[in-house]
Amino acid sequence: MQVFIKYFFIFLSIWLSLPLAYAAAPVNCLGIQELEIKFLAVNQYNEFIAKLEGLNEKDQANQLCINYYKAHARYLQLKYLEEKQSWDDYFANGNTYREQLVQNAQQVIAQADVYDPLKVKSRLLLWQFHNGQQDAFAAQALDDLILDINTYAKASVDPDLIKEIANDLFATGEKVRARQIYKLYIDQLVAGKITNLELKNIAAGFYKESNLELAESVYNIYIEKISENLPVEKLIPELFEIASLFVYQPHGDGLAFASQSHNPAGLYDMAYAEEIYAKIEGLAWKGAFNQETIYLRALNLEKLRDYKKAGEFYSQLQQLYPDSKYFDEASYKVGMINAYALANMNEAKKNFQILTGKMVVSPHVVSSFYQLGLLAQWENDLVKAKEYYDLLIKAAVDKYTTLVAQAKDRLSEIQESKQLSYNLKSFLDLALKNENQPAEMGKAEVKSSVYVLAVDQKADISSLVNMPQSGCNQIELQYLWSGDLGTAAPSALDASFATSYSDAGTKAVNVVIISPGKAVDRSFLMLDVY
Repeated sequence: MQVFIKYFFIFLSIWLSLPLAYAAAPVNCLGIQELEIKFLAVNQYNEFIAKLEGLNEKDQANQLCINYYKAHARYLQLKYLEEKQSWDDYFANGNTYREQLVQNAQQVIAQADVYDPLKVKSRLLLWQFHNGQQDAFAAQALDDLILDINTYAKASVDPDLIKEIANDLFATGEKVRARQIYKLYIDQLVAGKITNLELKNIAAGFYKESNLELAESVYNIYIEKISENLPVEKLIPELFEIASLFVYQPHGDGLAFASQSHNPAGLYDMAYAEEIYAKIEGLAWKGAFNQETIYLRALNLEKLRDYKKAGEFYSQLQQLYPDSKYFDEASYKVGMINAYALANMNEAKKNFQILTGKMVVSPHVVSSFYQLGLLAQWENDLVKAKEYYDLLIKAAVDKYTTLVAQAKDRLSEIQESKQLSYNLKSFLDLALKNENQPAEMGKAEVKSSVYVLAVDQKADISSLVNMPQSGCNQIELQYLWSGDLGTAAPSALDASFATSYSDAGTKAVNVVIISPGKAVDRSFLMLDVY
């Protein structure tokens, strides 16, 4: 074999130096691929195709290679001319190049065996071409590609080509089709002789490539395999390791600066992380969750907007770890969830009062004074509301300037016998009034570009709303923003805004969506600023 390789490359170097008339000896696809690299590195597309035409191959396998690389070269040439804006060549010869591309690719498709990778590559090339042209043939080209790759995958084939096609589909927005092909790829991997460790490494590799969907699919197979024989005390650490990649988590010791300790910034899938946590919980291993993992799960569920379940885990953290560094945050969030997601005023006040009774003042203690004052003011208990706002100002001393400013705004409303701010009252009415319960908060959603951020770090807040179809008329919506808006002052026409926060703590951003004549829904989120 080594002798063959040696003489093959000697032959290839001699052949490349020969005039076209003498370069008619058989070459395989590897040789043509090397030749393409040589010519296309200096953008000699026409010269490369002329070289291929001089081969005059009679062997069908080699002729398939020649036709494929002719089509491939024309595809790359058209892209090159567009990128370089070489319009003289593009408009003078573009139609000829396109015809040659399609003709050569179709010749391969017509002549190649269904399990020949060149057939699938030619299908991919045609779809890429028609999709780029946005012509009428793009949809059919995609259907043909999917059909042939499904047939190709039935044989014992190299899975890398299947992955390459899935990657191309995913990159161009064909995510549903890409998922179908990724499944074929995974099936190929599992069908081969592969160890659990190799499977785990493959999943980790996809994660590093930011291909979360494929990583999750392979991790699922890995979890299924190791669950068959690993004892529970060894299985649980493996599951926590996987969950740590996908959970939305703060940095290091609870201090978040928009980067995570286990996963890169922005690289997470909160729903998948919760799936893994649920598997761990289902194993019923005593002590599987500690204060760190309970906190991460609660935080992950909160950012996932599964408020009821998040509140349960924050409550668990309170009860099991009363001296935890997360106690203040957990207590405050249990209060917020009960007030504004579950409309349980008594439970909300109970948790806020736990914090206001503490000797050590933290951002969550000061925020609890504000929330108690706000709830009392909404209930028209103005004496109690004023008492809480005054206590806030006293506890804040010269810190927490934003909260102090909000408390002073509320005090002014009380002193001047004014109603609560309209936007804020609209949110409280929808969140707290019994006739509005149970409130699903299913139509509106508030999202942020980052949920755990540093002081003065920018966050982009946006509101999404699912509205029923209304024919040709576009529904005009208003957005009543309230709560902790930071440096922003969005108007009722702003569905999104950018903001930042000068003080640490948990910040609640509220919105009420108004359509002509009525409120559609309300929603809120909590941002954590450190």
